[in-house]
Amino acid sequence: MLLKYKKLNPLVIVYLLFLLIFISSCAKKNSNEVEYVERNINSIYNSALLSLINKNFEKATNEFDEVERQHPYSVWAKKAIIMSSYSSFKNKDYIKTEANLKRFISLYPASEFTAYAQYLLGISYYDQILEVNKDQTAVKEALQIFKIILDRYESSSYAKDAYFKIIYLENQLASKELDVAITYISLKNYISAIKRLKYIVNNYQTTNLVPEALHRLVEVYLLLGVKSEAIVNARVLGYNFPESKWYKLSYKLLKKNKILQK
Repeated sequence: MLLKYKKLNPLVIVYLLFLLIFISSCAKKNSNEVEYVERNINSIYNSALLSLINKNFEKATNEFDEVERQHPYSVWAKKAIIMSSYSSFKNKDYIKTEANLKRFISLYPASEFTAYAQYLLGISYYDQILEVNKDQTAVKEALQIFKIILDRYESSSYAKDAYFKIIYLENQLASKELDVAITYISLKNYISAIKRLKYIVNNYQTTNLVPEALHRLVEVYLLLGVKSEAIVNARVLGYNFPESKWYKLSYKLLKKNKILQK
């Protein structure tokens, strides 16, 4: 008896061909996968260090991660997190750097490496700082970390650098506040300008923007006709910054408004 073959639908044929190709590609992929092999901790760590020295930062990061993954309870696992963070930082992978460092600080708050972890986190934010007229998130985050270093690790080797970076960062933020205040003045929104200027005087006292902020307060209060407040701010300016050009401008302004006599 002869068997009769039924003609297949063209769509079925296409589907079967697609299925065969998919199965074949999966089999090929599986055959190319590297089998997991547990490695000696010295071998992994030395490989990571060599990659770091050769500036292959991505490989170094992965190798340091492998130290922690394969030997999580070893002495080297803790250090590997720091080294992985540093490699990520050098690779400008700030997201991974931040995640690793925050995890380390959370896991080992009393470690001998925690001060460095805080410092590296601050430097990571610091390197992301944009121009003063743009988003200030990285500035604020870096400032917070450097203040933590001064507060908790004042005797560490990172404290001095943290101090000078705080001064720079506060000048960045004060400059932003001053720009906004001057804009408000130009728009005759004097109350909002006063709030910004007072914020600079009260919160960024070590910055070089304070004399100008005090002078602008003198200006605004005179525009509002509040002479008593103008005099108070001029006196503060003269007492703290007698040689400042801003004090000289405020003095001339008060004389022009016949508030001071020769």
